[in-house]
Amino acid sequence: MMVEPWNFPYYQIMRVFAPNFMVGNPMILKHASNTPTSAQMMADVILEAGAPKGALTNLFMTYDQVTAAIEDSRVQGAALTGSERGGEAVASAAGKNLKKTTMELGGMDPFIVLDDANMDDVSNIAWRSRLYNAGQECTSSKRFIVMENVYDEFVEQLKESFSKVKPGDPLDPKTTLAPMNTKKAKEDLQEQVDEAINAGAKVVYGNEPIDLPGQFFMPTILTNVDRDNPAHTTEMFGPVAVVYKVSTEEEAIELANDSSYGLGGIVFAGDSEHGAEVASQIETGMVFVNDFRYSLPELPFGGVKRSGYGREMSRLGQMAFVNEKLIVKADRPDMNNLAGGLIATDPE
Repeated sequence: MMVEPWNFPYYQIMRVFAPNFMVGNPMILKHASNTPTSAQMMADVILEAGAPKGALTNLFMTYDQVTAAIEDSRVQGAALTGSERGGEAVASAAGKNLKKTTMELGGMDPFIVLDDANMDDVSNIAWRSRLYNAGQECTSSKRFIVMENVYDEFVEQLKESFSKVKPGDPLDPKTTLAPMNTKKAKEDLQEQVDEAINAGAKVVYGNEPIDLPGQFFMPTILTNVDRDNPAHTTEMFGPVAVVYKVSTEEEAIELANDSSYGLGGIVFAGDSEHGAEVASQIETGMVFVNDFRYSLPELPFGGVKRSGYGREMSRLGQMAFVNEKLIVKADRPDMNNLAGGLIATDPE
């Protein structure tokens, strides 16, 4: 069974379905309540493409029904992409019934800018990494950790990039900022920003209304966020960037790891080998050096800590819900080497 979120309604299905289909696992889909048409469309398309009936079955279920389905003996495992709360519920139900799970949950991905980074490249990637899908993505860069000698330049570049985005109809090719998913999502994000400000955060850009129909949230940059500020520990699922100034690489790494989440991250460095050394010390499941984050079928996707466990896609994703069996074959027992020599052959 897979339980999927709304933010990439087709892709989220395929990255779990495809590896499992390849190894012969039929799947039940429980999609987000606000993407029912997308869910049924994908099930229909997969059937029309020639997949056997039952390869993917879309069901419209309540969360209580999801729990009941997981408890059913015909369901052998569950894959969830979503919130910590949803992950805890699904993992708990599966654990009680000794069933495999994979969890892809929230993220507070760090974006580290070292002092020798190419700032033109940083500028091109930073705003996209935060505003893609209006920042409503678990792997969005949410914490920008910048060395002090390039900090001012970075903040000015990010402000300029944020100021140039064009909110509007997501179907218009000229639009570069989509609206929030729901009115409640916008209200919740505004409440988080207000709490951060009350706790001492400084707004250096944004946090103003956008005069357009729809649930648009102006891209916002927060600085002066200390470790007691809720913005330091709580995921903001929208176009809000928190920027930190650090004086050493060690401080940057420590700050990047100062999170209960561990999904992904980005490191920009003048030398990619050095960037990879820094990346190896970041406590996340994925880190990209001098590049925008991305997914490919051959790359495993997943996190550590409160961001979940297990991997989707790649060979690891294929094997997540496969029962591996050992078969040792011999024509006759080797009496001179029973159990690799651990068992004596004949008594003295």
